[in-house]
Amino acid sequence: MLYRPLGRTGLTVSEIGFGCASYWGKPAFDETAALRLVHRAIELGVTLFDTGASYSAGEAEPRLGRALKGRDVSGLVVATKAGTFHTGGGRIGRDFSPAAIRASAEHSLRRLGLEVLPLLQLHGPAISELSDELIAVLEGLKAQGLVRALGINSFDPSVIAHAIDMPAFDAVMVDYNVLRPERAALVARAAAAGKGVLAGMPLAMGHTGFKVAQIRGPQDLWYAARGLVRHRDEVSRGLRFAFLHRLPGMSGNQAALAYVLGDPNVSAAVIGTTRVAHLEEDVAASGMTLPSEVTERIGRAQGRQP
Repeated sequence: MLYRPLGRTGLTVSEIGFGCASYWGKPAFDETAALRLVHRAIELGVTLFDTGASYSAGEAEPRLGRALKGRDVSGLVVATKAGTFHTGGGRIGRDFSPAAIRASAEHSLRRLGLEVLPLLQLHGPAISELSDELIAVLEGLKAQGLVRALGINSFDPSVIAHAIDMPAFDAVMVDYNVLRPERAALVARAAAAGKGVLAGMPLAMGHTGFKVAQIRGPQDLWYAARGLVRHRDEVSRGLRFAFLHRLPGMSGNQAALAYVLGDPNVSAAVIGTTRVAHLEEDVAASGMTLPSEVTERIGRAQGRQP
């Protein structure tokens, strides 16, 4: 496993991070298997674990806390998110008021069993919600030693662009993959400003390999349904990149990760999985580089000139 600095935070992270969210955190997914994935990730050198207060109907944080219980977490960077919460019935609520964000951070510390949150990210805020009062509370959490670094996770480029210019934020998390090459300019701007950059959805949700058609278990059905409902356009565009799954010497997932990590401005690519074999395959992508002809073919599939 290779490691990269998280901007100017002083933190170092594995270039492959493990996302503790979605089906991984749901009670329907066997807890023993879920914890085994975290433990195996640590064995493989993963030090970045990304989760959120609202993930998996609110079950992801406490499950990650149970996975880390009794383990040495001093070398880990556990990232969580505040601002959204599970309200029941599959619904997600939003509250970016200063009091709610402070309470969320304190609850996350208890659920994760940590004394300090290495990275606390606001989860999808609007620019109008980034008030002076909220920033004061976030900086207060850092001053108290409850949070080490602050970030924003958003798939809205305008929000990320705004956050880059705000000194309070140390890191940003953006959706960056072969289907979204336009994020490269934003990633470069963030890195130039000293921000750590986490790449979310680096595997493009498996759409390059038409994962929605590969049903081998209940988790696959869950992910397929989500992809077809929420990301139908990405499913269609992903077919242009099917060649990534026919490359010699690397899998399609590894090629997709090598594309993202080929950008030196990225601190880490965060993947999620419910299978140990997939985790091991993805982690093995650390240090891989794409041949120039593959990079050029990706560019053509993206509609860019070589």
